[in-house]
Amino acid sequence: MPNKATIFLQYYAGLIYIFLYFPIALVVLFSFNSGNYSAEIQGFSLRWYGETWRDPFVLEALGNSIFIAVTSATLSTVIGTLAALALQNVHGWLRNLYDGLIYIAIIIPGIVIGIATLIFFVQFFGWLNPMLQAQFGPSAPRLNLGLPTIIAAHTLFTMSIVIVIVRARIAGMDRSLIEASNDLYATPMNTFWQVTLPQLFPAIIAGFLLALTFSFDDFIVAFFVAGPNTTLPIYVFSSIRRGVTPKINAIATVTLIVSLAFLFTVQYLLTRSSERGPGNSGTVSSDNQASRV
Repeated sequence: MPNKATIFLQYYAGLIYIFLYFPIALVVLFSFNSGNYSAEIQGFSLRWYGETWRDPFVLEALGNSIFIAVTSATLSTVIGTLAALALQNVHGWLRNLYDGLIYIAIIIPGIVIGIATLIFFVQFFGWLNPMLQAQFGPSAPRLNLGLPTIIAAHTLFTMSIVIVIVRARIAGMDRSLIEASNDLYATPMNTFWQVTLPQLFPAIIAGFLLALTFSFDDFIVAFFVAGPNTTLPIYVFSSIRRGVTPKINAIATVTLIVSLAFLFTVQYLLTRSSERGPGNSGTVSSDNQASRV
């Protein structure tokens, strides 16, 4: 029989979850409202989902968000994976310094990253554009804020997430497989492709999906460096300032479902990777490597 303290804590935890998720449930509920306002439900309908997909401004913002998220997630995954591998050969105070910088990039507020990247790009373009104009004349391209600056800013803060995830998997790898591959006179490149990469692959995919989710959902950083371009979170924020309609609820619901799908996939990959234990994912590759040698 649970005591009173346990029962109290259970009820308290339940209230906390209700407080956290009840507003989200209301957003989903009002997305099926057939009326023109989110304040009252006049009936249930999929009307606003259809109108959302027919809105050219929503489609343009969605296309920008998808392009930015995929590009920045790909860059952060490649750079973050290589950085995680390189950090395994760094030790002592330099390793502690790099670790501190990585975690600072994760915990630093988004508004600080947004302001810092905005100042950097403004100063950098102000220095580079006159040089390009002096070199190529009036026809020289003029660099401004836009999609490339959003991609660069998103790559900056999502790369740290990838590094942490991949390094956690590297720490759990079975090093004996790599040593066996070296003993069989395999080249470092063959060892990487056939032994190391298969073991890291679940963590790499998990890092990619997590970076994709963070980039797609980001508003604060993109708001500072977007220039004339609009992403889906920026569009939603601009629309809310004119009033909340069920269309905003529909966009939020679809975004919520996609984000949760990515997060559950990340959790599944990381859990499956940890359950398989170190070295299991590379056993087949190691055997293939031995047969080739």
